Amino acid sequence: MSTFLVEIVTPERKVYAETANMVSVTGVEGELGILPNHIPLVTPLRIAPVTIKRDGNKVDIVAVNGGFIEVRKDKIVILAESAELATDINIERAESAKQRAQQRLAAKRDEVDYRRAELSLQRAMNRLNIKHK
Repeated sequence: MSTFLVEIVTPERKVYAETANMVSVTGVEGELGILPNHIPLVTPLRIAPVTIKRDGNKVDIVAVNGGFIEVRKDKIVILAESAELATDINIERAESAKQRAQQRLAAKRDEVDYRRAELSLQRAMNRLNIKHK
C-alpha cells in the first residue's frame, strides 16, 4: 500500500511527522478521510481529533485545536493553532480547563467572553476525549 508524509505544525513547533496510510480529520464541512494520491485540497479544521493510520495497524491520535489542512499528492500538512499528542496530554490540566470554561459559561458575562469560554471548553473536551480513547 502506498503512503504519504503527514506533518502537524503549530506556531511553536513541529508536533508530528510520520508516514501514513490514511488520515481522518474534521473539517468545517464535516469528516474527511484522506488516502494516498488524494486530490489537492485546503480546508479549515474544527477543534477535533486527527486520526493517523500507519503501517502495521498503528494508530496515532492528535488533539488538533483548529487550523488548516493542506493535502498534496505525497504529503499532508496540518497547520494547527495548537496540537497535542495523546501521550502528551495532562488530564489534570485538561479537567481544570474544562471546569474553568464551564464556570465562565455559567456566568454569561458578555458575548465575547462567552465565545472564548465555549472554545476553551471544546479544546478541553477534545484533549480529554483523546486521552480516554
